[in-house]
Amino acid sequence: MPRKTHVLRGANPLLRRRSDGFEAWFRRLLTIVLVLGLPVVALSAGLTAYESSMRTVHVQTVERLQVTARLTANVEGGTESGRKQPAQVRWTDESGRFRTGIALVKWGMPENARVPVWVDGDGLITRPPMNEFQARLDGRFVGGTAATDMVAEYYVTRACTRLMLDRRRYAQWDAEWDLVEPLWSPASVGDGRRPGREPMR
Repeated sequence: MPRKTHVLRGANPLLRRRSDGFEAWFRRLLTIVLVLGLPVVALSAGLTAYESSMRTVHVQTVERLQVTARLTANVEGGTESGRKQPAQVRWTDESGRFRTGIALVKWGMPENARVPVWVDGDGLITRPPMNEFQARLDGRFVGGTAATDMVAEYYVTRACTRLMLDRRRYAQWDAEWDLVEPLWSPASVGDGRRPGREPMR
């Protein structure tokens, strides 16, 4: 029966280098940090962004008010159906004063047509308040961005560590070659001597 050949763990000189062992250990450590930390970082960043956006939702919902305004003139000049363009509108605020502003309306609307607009606490036309759906999108976007950044940092750290260790290996190889090169010089080979042996007498 054929005999099994067992290779000793320390037989390969490459396995005995400290840099190789450190690199393998460090890569395992980075992988553990990535696997355990990625969900935590993504959820934490996403939840923080969502809560911040929800506070904005509550503030804007209280501060902004939707009113019905009327066009001060016919809206002309449009060429595409459903496309909006700026036009002047007027409305009456809560105190009974007339106000005017610029809003986006569909082209072709006649003068005095009703247009719903949002106004802020100062009575100026503004965007509609943020809603919960937009807050959720913000949370998911921030969480996904945080996860992507962490993965990128993982690969950058691995690459930088490998580069640093390779430079150290090259320096070590150069130092070792400086010791071995004289044994392989033409003078040593030309007189019949094998590297590392004394000539026979």
